[in-house]
Amino acid sequence: MALSALLVTAPAVASSLLDYVGQCVPFARAASGIQLFGDAWTWWGQAEGRYRRGEFPKPGAVLVFARTSRLPLGHVAVISRVVDSRVAMVTHANWSRMNGERGHAEQDVTLTDVSPDNDWSEVKVWFRDSAGLGGSVFPTYGFIYGTPAAHGAKARTATELTGRSPDYVGALIDSYVH
Repeated sequence: MALSALLVTAPAVASSLLDYVGQCVPFARAASGIQLFGDAWTWWGQAEGRYRRGEFPKPGAVLVFARTSRLPLGHVAVISRVVDSRVAMVTHANWSRMNGERGHAEQDVTLTDVSPDNDWSEVKVWFRDSAGLGGSVFPTYGFIYGTPAAHGAKARTATELTGRSPDYVGALIDSYVH
């Protein structure tokens, strides 16, 4: 269901989630199964009462970035792996330039909590253009966890949310070595 929804919204037919080129919102919706719409920064408020929300990353959760001058529409990214208490990986779209253009999907990208209270309210994100964590700190609202199906089933997420061999060591090096 999620991939078929993504294929309808993609400008070109994609054979997999990672072939997507477009905005972060349709990508996050397809990758996470969370059915919210509108600008990325509005997802936090829309989720209230519909989806569980919180302060800590879990695979399949959507991190909602606040609206800022650099991100006027906010941003949403799906947690693909949790590396440690302050480092996670995301799979998202429309962040770094790839082949000279924005919009491409990126899998298992390093995300680091730099908030003073260790609550993921401020993060740095790996940026392909600088081949490391970007220098900018981005405020976030928190994580939307989705609504598990009846009988304790997990929220439906895309099978390509994470790779077979994510670079945990690289993520830690990017996060802790300056």
